[in-house]
Amino acid sequence: MAKENNVKLQGMWAIPYVKRVEIALKIKGIPYEFVEEDLVNKRQLLLQYNPVHKKVSVLIHNGKPICESLVILEYIDETWKNGPPLLPQDPYKRAKVRFWTSFLFENLLLLASEGEAQEKAIKVVFEKLKSLEEGLKDLFQGQTHHIDGENMGILDIVLCSLFGAHKAQEVLGVKFIDPESFHWYALG
Repeated sequence: MAKENNVKLQGMWAIPYVKRVEIALKIKGIPYEFVEEDLVNKRQLLLQYNPVHKKVSVLIHNGKPICESLVILEYIDETWKNGPPLLPQDPYKRAKVRFWTSFLFENLLLLASEGEAQEKAIKVVFEKLKSLEEGLKDLFQGQTHHIDGENMGILDIVLCSLFGAHKAQEVLGVKFIDPESFHWYALG
């Protein structure tokens, strides 16, 4: 691999935040090395690269670490112009995608609770998913494809990493992944 394109992803295979970075790298056609992390016994390199949160995802590009999956997705889109864009070109649509991505990220964390609190959280999240569905109708504009009508982007990636492609389709009634168009999606 050429020095100017040395890309590593520190992660753990089962973490949705890591999966979304993997999907973005594959969409863009960026070769990378996956470094599996033991989250119980964190390596010094992970702690060095992410000293604030001390967690994965960490993308290392030419020795420079970038942390937090949503920040990494935007970095990938801005750094590698090859492949389909992950954010719409239109500033308004780009802002809407960022809003709904943030909405998902913040509101689905409610499900991490337990017992009675989790039961209440499930009801709250269900209502918020209804809001999401209504909000996305503008972006999808009646299409049964991706937000920009053509390419799988950041919001599609986040939805699929949280729900899985099939569950996201069931929840929102939108087809996110066409296996014939997106052969790279086989991440198993």
